[in-house]
Amino acid sequence: MQPGSSISRRATLLGVGAVVAWAASPARALLAQAGSNGAASADLDALIAKMTVEEKAGQITLMAAAWAGGAANALNPTSPSKSSFRQQMEEVRRGRIGGVFNGNGAEMARQMQVMATKQSRLKIPLIFAADVIHGFRTVFPMPLAEAGSFDPALAEQTARIAAIEATAAGIDWNFAPMVDIARDQRWGRGIEGAGEDVLLGRIMADARVRGFQGRSGLTADDAMAACAKHFAAYGAAEGGLDYNSVDVSERTLREIYFPPFQAALEAQAATVMASFNELSGVPATANHWLLTDVLRRQWQFDGLVVSDYTGDFELIDHGFAADEREAAKLAFLAGVDMSMQSGFYIRHLPGLVKAGEVPIARLDEAVRRVLALKTKLGLFDDPFRRIDPKREKARVRTPEHLDVARDAARRSIVLLKNEKDLLPLPRSGKRIALIGPFVQGQRELIGPWNVYGTDADAIDLLSGMRAVAADPQSIVAVDGSGIEKPIAGGIEAAVAAAQAADIVILAIGESQKMSGEAQSRTDITIPAAQMALAEAVAQTGKPIVILLRHGRALALHGAVKDAPAILATWFLGSMSGMAIADILFGLASPSARLPCSFPYESGQEPLYYAHKNTGRPNPPGPRQDYKAHYREAPNAALYPFGHGLTYGEIVYTTLDMGGGRLTAGGELTVVASIRNSGRHAAIEVAQLYVQDITASITRPVRELKGFQRIPLKPGETQEVRFTLKRDDLTFLGQDMQPTVEPGKFRLWVAPSAQAEGVSDMFVLA
Repeated sequence: MQPGSSISRRATLLGVGAVVAWAASPARALLAQAGSNGAASADLDALIAKMTVEEKAGQITLMAAAWAGGAANALNPTSPSKSSFRQQMEEVRRGRIGGVFNGNGAEMARQMQVMATKQSRLKIPLIFAADVIHGFRTVFPMPLAEAGSFDPALAEQTARIAAIEATAAGIDWNFAPMVDIARDQRWGRGIEGAGEDVLLGRIMADARVRGFQGRSGLTADDAMAACAKHFAAYGAAEGGLDYNSVDVSERTLREIYFPPFQAALEAQAATVMASFNELSGVPATANHWLLTDVLRRQWQFDGLVVSDYTGDFELIDHGFAADEREAAKLAFLAGVDMSMQSGFYIRHLPGLVKAGEVPIARLDEAVRRVLALKTKLGLFDDPFRRIDPKREKARVRTPEHLDVARDAARRSIVLLKNEKDLLPLPRSGKRIALIGPFVQGQRELIGPWNVYGTDADAIDLLSGMRAVAADPQSIVAVDGSGIEKPIAGGIEAAVAAAQAADIVILAIGESQKMSGEAQSRTDITIPAAQMALAEAVAQTGKPIVILLRHGRALALHGAVKDAPAILATWFLGSMSGMAIADILFGLASPSARLPCSFPYESGQEPLYYAHKNTGRPNPPGPRQDYKAHYREAPNAALYPFGHGLTYGEIVYTTLDMGGGRLTAGGELTVVASIRNSGRHAAIEVAQLYVQDITASITRPVRELKGFQRIPLKPGETQEVRFTLKRDDLTFLGQDMQPTVEPGKFRLWVAPSAQAEGVSDMFVLA
């Protein structure tokens, strides 16, 4: 029970009958000795022994909440949601549902939990889950943008706030973080992860799990269980097409796609979600090797595995299962403990068990994992610990949370280009024209994959600029174009506004619906209507600052690519307009770096810095005959992973590696000097890269091994120090076992994956 809670206080909220019923329930009695740290196996086994096969199948069935918003809608006889909600409540009463997800608030959770703990036979509490991807009511930058901060402490902080807000609305379990490595920018779901790099993906996975679950244990009323998803290799979908097939080697799985999941589990992520995609011919949802051999046996994961939304149903369309019954059997025996949304487990597992096709021991194992999760979350101790309508109102969108949202948004903005120090802008004395479909109005602000936040609560660019500027009246706004279609007279109005201004801010890019799940693109460019607007405005000759609104890396062309200043502003959430204004006017200096590479052309995808050399490499530069090179684009990124400018002038000056020799059991200390020779304070993200020049398995041209954020005052020089160990150079040998091979290595401390920075050779003895 929470500090200060009491039977009488809770009785007021729930009704005396509910409290008495729960206190005397079979489930509560069996687990009375468990305490807040979880029940012993014997207690869970005793409860499982009392359950029918149908009740067991119900515990491993997870369904979307039928609640369609607010108590009035759910209970009003004229509400279209009345019937479905009542039907779902009846399923809860019969013990045919173990949890619901993406419901609407504490009041819904209260009503459903009363039904479960008062009216059902065994009084087992429900678990409430949700997709809280980048904030609850306070919306933070989309995860890909936030990864550009290269700051795991920030990622943990925003995840912690998301948990504080979501748990106040009754949510116990979060379907995040997504830890898929995404190296093809055509794939829309890259917005949910940390980009293309394995090390950054591992670090951000760790931070987000710790943020969601908290550091005080899952019984805390502001802790929600994390779910590492999607296991595995979802980001490797062929052609960047969402849900598409994946066929990669085991080596690629273990070196690229598995490590962020391992990091999440090392951070004690309570659950894992199976992926939609097939993996070398076997759908992940029914992949015994993946879910049992690797996850359970090799990694010793003892938590809960849940399917993705109707993932078991999709085994039929994959051509892997003949019908619903077989799909349920295959997914369950492969290792999926809980089925999301299809209803297959409650419909088919009782019959499969009766027919002897599914062992009762496997069913008990899955039920035990669900009950163990509920126990770890403290639901058997107090099923209403996260259900508090008063707390729900008090914890969301607080001034402190909004301050963090503004700071996180500032630290997610990447300055891609800044010719002749066009930025920062003066706060007065200049007429500014804001042009483009993203300059005004509460729309296209919070980004894809946000269930609970709204654009209506977010701050747009015009409002933010006028709030920060010394002379708000010097700023005018004109849409000029729609996102994908022109506006009648829009270009003419935009050109007129540009001609009357000293500086043009052109806000263009993707809509919220152009990125995210099921939003793959063949051509990752600015839509044609907006390009026409950009070209027309550029003809005025006025200096242009491009603000990109986007959920992925983009291929930039024409007037957009040629503009003197470009910022990647992604989807930044609740405080978008304020954060962008802070950066534009220099109240904060840009410090983010790209977590994904921007191509010259869409056809370069998948594009990532840590690629292999071919037998006929053609380095960035002029195209050479009979070398690996596209006819239309360089062998490079327009803006590579790790790229990002500051308002300072950063110079990497010296590198010292001592003797340049790493011995068995030793360490190599790498010291680089970095100077800010500019007029503005800056935060530089120094990045350590290594290349294993010759190995028994070919290695990438560079691999990130470390990074540090370094504050630099104008004129200041600082030393940045990295420690490199033998384990940092491990890879899988020809026998698929971890190995470290002696030889020569090249090392860089640089501002991006393509920059030279300062570099030298070292030897691994």
